[in-house]
Amino acid sequence: MSEIYTSTYKDIPIVTAYVDGRMEYLSVVSKNNVGNIYLCRVDNIVKNIGSGFVKFEEGLIGYVSLKNINPSMVLNRDPKTFEVLKPGDEILLQVEADALKTKKAKMTSAVSISGKYCVVTLGRTGVGASLKIPEEKRKSLIAGVKERYTDNKDKFSEMLRGSSYGIIIRTESMELDVNEAVSEIISDMTECIYKLSDIIKEASTRTVGSCVYENRSEDMDSHISKAKGFLRVFCPEEEIRVLEDNGIHGINSDMDKLFQSRIWLKSGAFLIIEQLESFNAIDVNTGKAIRGKNNIIEKVNLEAAEEIMRQIRLRNLTGMILIDFINMKNNTASGELISKIKSLALKDAVHTEFIDITGLGIMELTRNKNNKSLRELFDIIC
Repeated sequence: MSEIYTSTYKDIPIVTAYVDGRMEYLSVVSKNNVGNIYLCRVDNIVKNIGSGFVKFEEGLIGYVSLKNINPSMVLNRDPKTFEVLKPGDEILLQVEADALKTKKAKMTSAVSISGKYCVVTLGRTGVGASLKIPEEKRKSLIAGVKERYTDNKDKFSEMLRGSSYGIIIRTESMELDVNEAVSEIISDMTECIYKLSDIIKEASTRTVGSCVYENRSEDMDSHISKAKGFLRVFCPEEEIRVLEDNGIHGINSDMDKLFQSRIWLKSGAFLIIEQLESFNAIDVNTGKAIRGKNNIIEKVNLEAAEEIMRQIRLRNLTGMILIDFINMKNNTASGELISKIKSLALKDAVHTEFIDITGLGIMELTRNKNNKSLRELFDIIC
């Protein structure tokens, strides 16, 4: 049985998912600007770092890379003659990442809108699909959508100030058969394009700094929906129940553990997890595990791999992740450990990739930045 709980931790709404009594998913229902679209004014250009700095909503400052600026989003210029971004330009930008400590908010002109079955992004081209969709179905969906992707292309481009558009097929589409899914995706795409067109028109009537589109994905229902999507991939055979926490499930205790650096494993081994400025470091220690027992090192490493990937997911560790497993001289065992990590990474909703094992035996992973880490969120919120 899989259970989704709505509850609070330190007075902040959270959604958790448990499988066989173990927390496997967590999201924090916090208010932020990520996904919001603003009409911004370019304040200044800093060429040596390739960025333009902009002002938006109540004096907030963000930056946008000067590479791949979508000319159609620079509203005070003709997209056909646009060359480079200049101070004073008025541009539609979407928040990719909120400001954090000394870092300004990261903005993009590749403005996107999500529908139920796809995401439409301006300034891009082509059709892609979530890697969570099984390969054969993914190929069929991409092929089917490509056949109709260019329908009304000229009309849509005119509506979008000449902008191109690309689409990504979302995981939700795998619940439908291919023909039905293609039809729904195209309908979704069309609706998103009309929304984007309305946003562009609305921006032309607004004052600089205005929010012309507010991302409303931060409501409880959407977080429950994401939790369900995770469980359908993580344990597809399990029945799902949605419950309100009544204080007896130990959620607060489980949350407390996610802020601790030492995590004990059933074998008696333990992990040390350190979040550093430029990377995350995880160390596997044998601890109280019985030394001399057959294949103890291999068994501890495989047990640790399960817990490490769970901790990465729950703590939302992103960027470079370095894991110091217990040293194994057996190449077969090392290969089994790598395969284990790769298979667990496929169950993560955030793209996580095995890179290599260094000469010193450190495993390198990367995980896409999708939001602040759990620690960062609660540092800011609390």
